[in-house]
Amino acid sequence: MNVSKNAAAARSETLHKIICQSDIDAVLFFNINNIRYLTGFTGSEAMLIAGKNEALLFVDGRYITQAGKQVKNAAVIEFKDKAVIIADTIKKNGLKKIGLEAAAISLQFYHQLIKKIPAKFFRTLGDELKLLRAVKDENEIKLMKKAAVISSAAVLSLADKIKAGVMERDLALEFEFNVRRAGAEQLSFATIIAAGENSALPHAQPSGRKIKKGDLIVIDFGVKYQGYCSDETCTFAFGGLTDKQRNAYQAVKEAHDLAIAGVQAGVSAAAIDLHARDVLRKNKLDRYFVHSTGHGVGMDVHEPPRLAENSPDVLDKGMVITIEPGVYFAGQWGIRIEDMVLVKNNGCEILSKLDKELTVIE
Repeated sequence: MNVSKNAAAARSETLHKIICQSDIDAVLFFNINNIRYLTGFTGSEAMLIAGKNEALLFVDGRYITQAGKQVKNAAVIEFKDKAVIIADTIKKNGLKKIGLEAAAISLQFYHQLIKKIPAKFFRTLGDELKLLRAVKDENEIKLMKKAAVISSAAVLSLADKIKAGVMERDLALEFEFNVRRAGAEQLSFATIIAAGENSALPHAQPSGRKIKKGDLIVIDFGVKYQGYCSDETCTFAFGGLTDKQRNAYQAVKEAHDLAIAGVQAGVSAAAIDLHARDVLRKNKLDRYFVHSTGHGVGMDVHEPPRLAENSPDVLDKGMVITIEPGVYFAGQWGIRIEDMVLVKNNGCEILSKLDKELTVIE
């Protein structure tokens, strides 16, 4: 993923505001996706000190050549010892207050660091960095749309493979083969294909359980394309449904649709969650809805904002979020419907590609 000059400038400006508002000289980054976002470096390990006027990317010998080619907006420095190079850089540049990415630094490394530089030089940052990557630019949205196209096409191709006697894990393997052949660099998370009683587990793992008539099949899927994720869930019926299942599906679909209808810039994330929850409450299904209504998506499949009852987040134009209500009857069956949407000033755009009307596979 190459970061254009315009994108790099916008991201630097956002970071500069965080630095000024936090009253620090620089931020020390360890999260590899934040580093990729700010510099374009795609290696698996690095550190970044980003200040008001300059940025320094630290990599070991494995990545010197790669970083030299990919990174245009930071000086690339090779290190042998992480704590030593950070301490030397802080002293050499006269930095007095450095923000630490609290969620990305281990306690072990922090203790190594403060043996070299007193703890008074550091300030932990949490919420200050939470929304750094939340608003997506035009190129990021383009990549996420491509990821959605690849993953949706692969699920469509599974429809002919869903037959009595086929195992969940065989369908999952077929999906992964298809998306990689279509250009996905990896899955954005372990694909969930859960049939019958397994569909009542929100994070079920594909197993040797065989598909049979009367199953509801939850398929939660996504891929990563040039660093950006997709996330989508469909629930299919294999054979006939009971009235209870059909009514539950329609209630979840109504909750999904109403929540999406409420999405626009300036709306609280908690309000969107409430839209979905109210529908399920009206249908006496709310106690079977055991997770939040959605989350942000980007370089990670789970990013801020969080669409939950107690979320303090407010939607902003350019955020990409999921809407994914569901109901789960333990030991019996479950239903989840999920789309990925782009927040706009007056509404949203659905980035997912599969229709969410009830599909019955005979």
